[in-house]
Amino acid sequence: MTMQLPANWRLPDEIKRRFGQKGAGKQRAMLAEDHLLLVLHKLPQPGSRQRQGTFFWRNPQGTWKCSEGGEGLPRLNKHLKDYSKAEQQLSQTYSQATLAEDYFQILENLAPICRAAKNMMETLQSAREDVPEDRDLIDLRDWANDLDRTLDLLYTDVKNALEFDLARRAEEQSRLSLESVRMAQRLNLLAAVFLPLTALCSLFGMNLPHGLERSPLGFWIILGLGIALGIITQRWILQPDSKT
Repeated sequence: MTMQLPANWRLPDEIKRRFGQKGAGKQRAMLAEDHLLLVLHKLPQPGSRQRQGTFFWRNPQGTWKCSEGGEGLPRLNKHLKDYSKAEQQLSQTYSQATLAEDYFQILENLAPICRAAKNMMETLQSAREDVPEDRDLIDLRDWANDLDRTLDLLYTDVKNALEFDLARRAEEQSRLSLESVRMAQRLNLLAAVFLPLTALCSLFGMNLPHGLERSPLGFWIILGLGIALGIITQRWILQPDSKT
C-alpha cells in the first residue's frame, strides 16, 4: 500500500514521524497535540492482496478531512457503508449458495473483509478512547462493531455450511463405495457358481437329449425362463443391503 499524507495537511511532526517510506501501513489511530489521524483500509477487492489506504484527519477544532477530498465525516461514513454493502451482498450470495464451490468462493472473498473490518473496529475504538467527547466517533465505533460481529457470524455460517456439504459428500461417496463392493461380491458369487459349470459344458460339449428339442414351444419356454432368471438375478444384485 503506497500512499502518502496530503502535502497541505498541517499535522504535528510527532504523527508524521510515525510513517515509513513505503506507505501508510496498518490501520491505526494516532493522536498528537489534539490532532487525530485515522489510517483505514478501503474495502478489499476479490483476488487482490494489495490494501489501499485512506487518511481521515480530525483537527483540534473538530473538523474532519479526508485524503481523497471532500468533507471528512461524510467520507468516513461512506467508508463504513462500503463494508456494509459488501456484507449484504455476501449474505445474499450465501443464501443462494448450494455447492461446496459456492461456499469456498464466498469464504475466499469474505476472509480479507473480516480481517479489515476487525482492524477498522479496533482503530475506531482507539480513536474513541483518544477523543471521548466526539459523539460522531461513538456512532462510527458502534457501527464498525456491528459490522465486525455480523461479518464474523456470516463467516462462521458459511464455514459450517461448507464443512457440512463436504461431510455430506464424503458420506454419499462412502455409501456408493460400499454399494459397489456389495454388488461386486454378488457378481463374484455368481461367477464362482456358474463359471466352473460353463467351463465343463464348453469342454465336454454336453448335449443331452431331453425331448424339448423337438417342440418349438420348448424353445420359447426355455427362453422365457432364461429372461426371468436374468431379471431375478439383476434385481438381486442391485437390491440394497438391509444392513446399509
